[in-house]
Amino acid sequence: MTKIYLKKGREESLLRFHPWVFSGAIAQMVGNPAEGDIVGVFSGDGRFLAYGHYQIGSIAVRILSFAGEDVLAPDFWVNMLSRALNVRVSTGLAGGGDSTNCYRLVHGEGDGLPGLIIDYYDGVCVMQAHSVGMFRSKAQICDALRKVYGPALKAVYDKSSGTAPFKAGLDLVDGYIYKAEGFSDDEQVILENGNRFYVNWTEGQKTGFFLDQRENRNLVGRYSKGRNVLNLFCYTGGFSVYALSKGAVHVDSVDSSKKAIDMVTRNMALNGFDDALHNEYCTDAIDYLHSVPEDKYDLMIVDPPAFAKHKGALSNALRAYQRLNAAAIAKVAPGGLVFTFSCSQVVDKEAFALAVFSAAAQTGRSVRILDRLNQPADHSVNIYHPEGEYLKGLLLYVE
Repeated sequence: MTKIYLKKGREESLLRFHPWVFSGAIAQMVGNPAEGDIVGVFSGDGRFLAYGHYQIGSIAVRILSFAGEDVLAPDFWVNMLSRALNVRVSTGLAGGGDSTNCYRLVHGEGDGLPGLIIDYYDGVCVMQAHSVGMFRSKAQICDALRKVYGPALKAVYDKSSGTAPFKAGLDLVDGYIYKAEGFSDDEQVILENGNRFYVNWTEGQKTGFFLDQRENRNLVGRYSKGRNVLNLFCYTGGFSVYALSKGAVHVDSVDSSKKAIDMVTRNMALNGFDDALHNEYCTDAIDYLHSVPEDKYDLMIVDPPAFAKHKGALSNALRAYQRLNAAAIAKVAPGGLVFTFSCSQVVDKEAFALAVFSAAAQTGRSVRILDRLNQPADHSVNIYHPEGEYLKGLLLYVE
């Protein structure tokens, strides 16, 4: 195993259990690791610090263990996935009843497995590797999932082609790693807080569904009774279903993706809603917002895709958030509510709040913050890795 020695003083972040080693912190490598290999990390004076996956880039090592356990042993993956599942059981998401049968099982650094995402959809695990090390480990991860879930596991689908770093020699083709006998579906119906949704992990965005908005969808439902609702960037209509299920007068769902809008239509029918209560529009969300009359909607959901994928895009992203939120705040009816979100990791809570503040000031309307919103328990944040807190939102009351 390659040994990586750090420059003097650069071990401090690892002693505080931060799970990354940056390339600039490395003084010496004893060995010639391939990308994705397990390496040992040591301080400049030779003290063992951690084991992790080696990769080429600014983040040179993603830490898997600070304790010195054998990360190459087969039971390592079983132990780590069992710990992750126990967290979901303790929060009532896994095995807690028949109203919800989907959750995030592994949230990267939040579960001690940097570079790995696994979402669970009623027996189907959809995996995304964000590092070469995790991609190369997918067979062991699949074997561990089979041991952890037993006969309840229907399939394991690898959807890493859009997330794993492109490297020569990696077969970045999505597909099933495991299928139980008789399983043949690429789509199934899931339950979330009693609401029903189609999830297609082969064609849908990310792993097929945005599980990170579960609690915020619930909150939208609480405020929707008697309101006319606009759901912008609606994807497959999660917020729309919750709004109607809790008594919204009418809901309009807007997304630029025809596939997403088709799925909205199916999800509305799946939950038995009258067609007269809902309209779907396949168009640009911002163009639609500019075209609607003022006061038509008294609840809006503004949940765009990430405007900034990296720090270089931060300034443009903040301007985009400001323009979008100014348009929403200007159009919502007096006494209306705006649920506004950012899922851009490089946009922190303070920067997002400032963009929304600037948007409100631009409209000249009186705006109150009723709640600050974030990601749910199955998207947990490692306290030593605050960078994992990516989803932030505000609930605004507009006079």
